[in-house]
Amino acid sequence: MHKLVRKNKKWSWGDEQEKAFKQLKQVLTTRLVLVAPDLDKEMRVEADASEYATGGVLSMKCEDEKWRPVAFILKSLNEAERNYEIHDREMLVIIRCLDEWRHLLEGARNKFEIWSNHKNLEYFMSS
Repeated sequence: MHKLVRKNKKWSWGDEQEKAFKQLKQVLTTRLVLVAPDLDKEMRVEADASEYATGGVLSMKCEDEKWRPVAFILKSLNEAERNYEIHDREMLVIIRCLDEWRHLLEGARNKFEIWSNHKNLEYFMSS
């Protein structure tokens, strides 16, 4: 499907694209993609930053003890933000996630966790 929207590429819908579209449609209509938030259940924020973007997942622990996604966020870094040090980009993504899902996290009955793969951010937990 990505090949269809490439720059300087002529639009061409063939058997390969039709097969990919039907497979995508099947997955999106038969599998549970997101769960509805339940403020009585445990939640966690998983956040990560790269050199060009930040992204996060708000997950909730369901009845079967599995963590399922409630919401996703992805945002590109602007030119100034791309110059941030890695620990600042990692903190930025956490702030973006907390801001985006504030209405859910403030109303949650349980404490929520924030997961990040950047070890230096542990300093903020002790300061």
